[in-house]
This record gives sequence, structure tokens and C-alpha cells, in this order.
Amino acid sequence: MNTSQHKPMRKRFAFATAVVFAIAMMITIPLNGVLPSTAVAQQQRINSDTSSSQSTNSSSNPLPLRTIFKQLENSVVQITSKPPMIGLSNPSNQSSSNVTTLGSGFVYDKQGHIVTNGHVVGDAMIVDVTFVNGNRYTAKVIANDIYSDIAVLQILQNASQPVLQPHLLSSLKPLVLGNSSNAEVGDSVIAIGNPFGLSDTMTTGIVSGIGRLLPSVGGGFSIPNAIQTDAPVNPGNSGGPLLDTQGKMIAMNTAILSGASTFSGIGFAIPSNTITKIVPILIEKGYYPHAYLGLTLGTLTSDLAQDAGIPTNLKGVYVNTVTKNGPADKVGIHGSTIDQYSKKHLGDIIIAVDGKNITKSDDVINYIGQHKISGNDLTLTLYRNGHAVDFKVTLAARPSLRPFLITLAPPSFAIPHPPTRPPIIPAPHP
Repeated sequence: MNTSQHKPMRKRFAFATAVVFAIAMMITIPLNGVLPSTAVAQQQRINSDTSSSQSTNSSSNPLPLRTIFKQLENSVVQITSKPPMIGLSNPSNQSSSNVTTLGSGFVYDKQGHIVTNGHVVGDAMIVDVTFVNGNRYTAKVIANDIYSDIAVLQILQNASQPVLQPHLLSSLKPLVLGNSSNAEVGDSVIAIGNPFGLSDTMTTGIVSGIGRLLPSVGGGFSIPNAIQTDAPVNPGNSGGPLLDTQGKMIAMNTAILSGASTFSGIGFAIPSNTITKIVPILIEKGYYPHAYLGLTLGTLTSDLAQDAGIPTNLKGVYVNTVTKNGPADKVGIHGSTIDQYSKKHLGDIIIAVDGKNITKSDDVINYIGQHKISGNDLTLTLYRNGHAVDFKVTLAARPSLRPFLITLAPPSFAIPHPPTRPPIIPAPHP
């Protein structure tokens, strides 16, 4: 969904570092449905077992930073991948064939699953995962969800061992996923990752914003409820954890808002509740059925309300466009129109979703992203012709964007892995 006040000058940079080995130096460039019971149960047991020893600390003083680092250093990994060189005109060109992307990731469970950002692995199917002790393992990308920018890897083997050793699985130390809905502006946070390829780096800051919309790498849709932070994060931090002062992960560092390739004070992280919801399904099915409503929204201003003859104190968002044959269109929701004199006539006004009042378009996106998947029902309360009317909508699956990703023009800034992505924040849709 988009807002009519959308400003396209903000750039999104993926946290990946390109390393050109051919010249012996590092060069960096910017860059509520029901969950599967088995996968959820496994992660709940991990969180329960790991957090039981920390339960006495949850309401006590923050743990010392050095304690948190020591406890979690074996839970954060460096991820190295080589993008596929499809269509490379000169395969022997070392400056191209030796480009490698670097990012971070974290141990999700004791079955060998590693979670990172989708843009860290790009189109790669096989990557290397390196632990703090230097042990390197080959991992397969088993799922990469472009809409949430979450990828799941499965460790396969040690680089020097043909078979994944049982003792490795038993030694894995999954991160404890906290409840990101408890995060508040001003909370202290900690980031651990591999900025610029510098492994095992810790930085600190605060939560500087919550409930942000982060554009997905797929374009056109948004990642809801992102946490904003001023903890320094740079290329190479993508996929690494953002932690609370008890060492629990509340988000995964994903993007920065900057006019350059380095941190300028605003970073964004995918909330742990989103990871808890999506990852088990990615592990079980290989994909996640994101909900799709099929409309775009606009901000309701006093001027628009006055022109439309509706109460100027009415709170809600107006329906701007409706996708033909989409879920919203099928139940008769009306979009806005523009007459021959270029005057805008507002469509329906959404004032509540499932009984929850709406004041801005972010509220709709965040609610659907947090609580709904494809196939769920959603009740929209609309203001139409002076009355509040309820519409029950069955959410569909989002249409595939893969064909569009292939044909997009290259962005104006460099990203070290395909597919190419637009250089501006795209118009989000629910």
C-alpha cells in the first residue's frame, strides 16, 4: 500500500560487503495463521531451555556487555557467498568471478538452521558459514523469502569433513528470541555482526523508533513493524542480531537509511516476532504465504476531508486504488477517482481493521503483517456515505514478483548481488 505523500528520495542499502580477492585488499560497496506445530515446538523448547537459566535476570539489572558477548559469540556467524555468474561474458575475468558477498547470521536451532537476510545470500544456493573459532561449514539455502528479506540456511558439512558430525549439532548454541513487541523507544540495544568483514564486532545504542515500514527487496511491499536503532551498523552487519540487555534477540539488523554506504545514525531491523512467525513455515514449506489485500491507501488530510464533505476530525486512511479482481475488489471496496478537472474524489475510508482503530496506513500494513497470512479473513470497517460499514475480506496470496525482478533496470547505486533492486523506497502494498 502506498501513501500519496510518499517521498522517493530515501535510499535503502543492504548490509553486505563486497570483497575482491584478486587485488589482495577488501573493497566495500553499499549496498495469524497457525504455524506448523513441529517447527514451532522445536523453537519454543530451545527458547524455554535457554531462557530458563536467564529468567532470574529478566527483571534484574542488565548483564555486562562482555558477559553477553561471551555467551553469544558462538551463536553469531559470518556468511560468505559467491553470486551466480549467469551470463558472464568472460568467466576468466578475476575481478568479476572473485567477488564475494559477506554478511552475518545467527544459529536458529540445534538442527543446523542458520537465519540471515535474504539480500545477504542473494541468488546463491550454497554459502559458507564461519564460526568465531574459525570452523567453516557449507550450508544450503533452503528458503529465501523476498517479501520479508529472511533466508534460512541448513548446515551441510565441514569444509574439511564429508559428513556433518553429530557433535556439531549438539554444540550449536541457538539465540534466544525475545518478544519484540515489548521493545520501547529508549531501550538499550546491542548489535553483533561482521561489519566490513571485521568478525565478531559489538556495538551499542538505543531503540530510536518502533513500528517502522521497511521496503522489501521484492519491491512494492513492506516489511512491517521494523525496529529503528542508532546502534552503529554497517555493510556486513546484515543478518546479525539486535539484542536487549539480557542477551535476547529482539530483531535482525537489515538496512540503514543513509546517503552514503556507511551508517549515519538510522538503522532498521526485522523484529523477532516476525522471525518467530515466518521462519518455522520457511523451514517446513520452503515459502511463506504472505497475505494480500489488493489496494493502496492514502493519508487522510483535513483538506481532503473538507473537499469530500466528511468530518474533518474523522480518523482513518482513504482507499486510493483497488487492484482489479483482488480481494478488496471482490467484496466491492471503492477506490478514489479523478475527474476531468483533475479533482480527486475519495474512495472508501478505512477507520478500523478487525475492530482496531486506524489512523495511518502503517497501522493497516503492520496489523496484517503481524496477524494474518493468505487465506485468513479480515474485517474492514469503512466510512461510506456518512455511515460505518463492515466488509469481510478473505486475504489472498501475494502475486509473484519474480518476473519483474528479472527485468528491472539496474539501480543507480551498487549492490553486490543480483537480482537488481530499485534505488528508492517503493510504494508499499498490504
